[in-house]
Amino acid sequence: MTVNDICQALERYTLPLMQTQAIATEPVTAEASGNQSAKLVLAYSGGVDSECLAYGLSLFAQKNPHIPCLLVHVHHGLSANADTWIEHCISQATKYQLPIQIERVNLTKAPRKSLEAIAREARYNVFKKYLNPSDILLTAHHQDDQLETLLLALKRGQGPKGLAAMGVIQPFNQHSWIVRPLLDVSKGQIESFAASVELKHIEDESNQDEQFDRNFLRQDIIPRLKQRWPSIAVTASRSANLCAQQQQVIEQEVNNRLPAFIDDSGAGHYSAFKLLELREQSTQWQSLLLRGYIQSQGFNLPSQSQLEQVLEQVLYAADDAKVDVHCGDYSIKRFAGKAYIVPAIKLAELAKDQKLITDKLVNFVTKPQSELISGDLFELQSSELPSSELISTEAGINRLKVNVVTDGVRLRLPNVEQVSVVFGAKGSTRCQPHFRDKGRELKKIWQELAVPPWIRSQIPLVFYNDNLVAAVGLWVDKRYLAKQQTLGFVFTS
Repeated sequence: MTVNDICQALERYTLPLMQTQAIATEPVTAEASGNQSAKLVLAYSGGVDSECLAYGLSLFAQKNPHIPCLLVHVHHGLSANADTWIEHCISQATKYQLPIQIERVNLTKAPRKSLEAIAREARYNVFKKYLNPSDILLTAHHQDDQLETLLLALKRGQGPKGLAAMGVIQPFNQHSWIVRPLLDVSKGQIESFAASVELKHIEDESNQDEQFDRNFLRQDIIPRLKQRWPSIAVTASRSANLCAQQQQVIEQEVNNRLPAFIDDSGAGHYSAFKLLELREQSTQWQSLLLRGYIQSQGFNLPSQSQLEQVLEQVLYAADDAKVDVHCGDYSIKRFAGKAYIVPAIKLAELAKDQKLITDKLVNFVTKPQSELISGDLFELQSSELPSSELISTEAGINRLKVNVVTDGVRLRLPNVEQVSVVFGAKGSTRCQPHFRDKGRELKKIWQELAVPPWIRSQIPLVFYNDNLVAAVGLWVDKRYLAKQQTLGFVFTS
C-alpha cells in the first residue's frame, strides 16, 4: 500500500457521491445545501489507522482543493494521555495542512451498556455536529476491524443485517454518508505503510485492556485464528459482503410488502400496524414485517427476545388483554386489531406543552368578536412546543390551526360562555359529534372512532361552560355548529 493507493481509494469512493449528490434516497439540491461544497470529515484519533488515512487525505486535498476537508478529534477524558494526544493531532494536522476541530465529551455510565458503546455513541454524536447534508464521514476501519465486527455479531446472535458488518459506503445521519476507504486493507498493510513513511502516531494504552470485547478479540482470538487460517480476514469479509447482499434483497421485499400492513387513516394522524393481515403471514414474515414497521417509524429495533414477546402478545393475547411491551424508549401497544408504537412520555414536559396549547387556544377563541374576521388564522407551530415530538408522535398534534370561516363544519363563536381547553375528560361526558344523529358518551365516541386509550388524553377538548363542544381535529358538537354564513372556528391538527 502507498499513499497514492489511499488517495485513489478516497477518490474512488467519495467523488461519485459528491458529484451526484445522491444522499440516502433523496437528492439534495444546491438550495438545500446552501450552495456549499460537500466536505469530507475524518474521524481522527491519531492512532496508526486514522493517521494513515489523514496522511492520504492530505494528498487528496492537494489534488482536489475545491473539496473542503476537516479532521475531528474527540477527547474522551478516559486516559491520562488524552491531552498529549490533542497536541499530537494538532501538530500533525498542521503538517498535513488540514483544519482540525477538537471536541471534549463527558461519558456517563449507563446500565446494560458497555463503556465501549457509550464512548462510540459519544464520538458519533460529535461527528454528526459537523456533517451537513451531502457531507461524508471518513473512518479508518480496516479488514481486521471487519473481522472483529463479524465475530461480535456472531457472539450477539445477530442475523444477516448484523453479519453484514460494515460497508465501504453506507448512508449516515439521514442525508450524509459514511465511507471506509481502508476496509479492504489489512492491519499489517497499514502498519507497514506507516513504518515505510516514518509516520508518527499515538498508542492508546486502553487497546491492550482485554476487558473490552474488541481488544480481547484483537489481542487473543484473531491472532490465533490467523495462525491457523491466514486468510480468514479476507474470507470473513467475503461472507459479510454476501450477507449484505442478502439483507439488501430482504429489505427491498419488506419495503414492497410493508405499505399493505400500515394504516394511516386513524384519528390524530398516527399510523397503526394491521394485525389481522399479519396473522395470515408465515412466522418468518411476521418477524420481518414487524421489524420493518418499527424501523419505518424511526425507532430502534428491540432484541430478538423482545420481538418474539411482542409478536406473541399482539397476535395471540386475549382480545380484552392490555398489551404493553416496553422496548427501551418506547412501548408497543395493541388496540382494535392494530399495534401502535408509543414513545416514552416525560410527563412534566408533556404538561408544559398542554398548558401552552391551552393558553394560546383559549386566548384566540375568546378574542372579542369585533376583532374576528373571515380568514383569520391562529397557528401553533411545532417549534413552539418544547417536546412537540412527544405530542406529534402520539396524537399527531405537531401543528395546531384554528381558522375563522363562514362555511363548512365549524364551531360557533362563544356567547358569553366561559371557554376552556382540557386534555382528558370523563368517559361519561356526553356530546353529539356533527356526524351523528344522537348524542353519546365520550368513551363510546372514542371507541367508534378507534382512538386508542393512550391517545385520548392527548387530544385537546374545547368546552363552553361545562359542555364539550369540540375535539380538535375530530368533531364539533352538532348543537354548537355555526349557522348560515356566520363566523365559526375550524380546528385542525
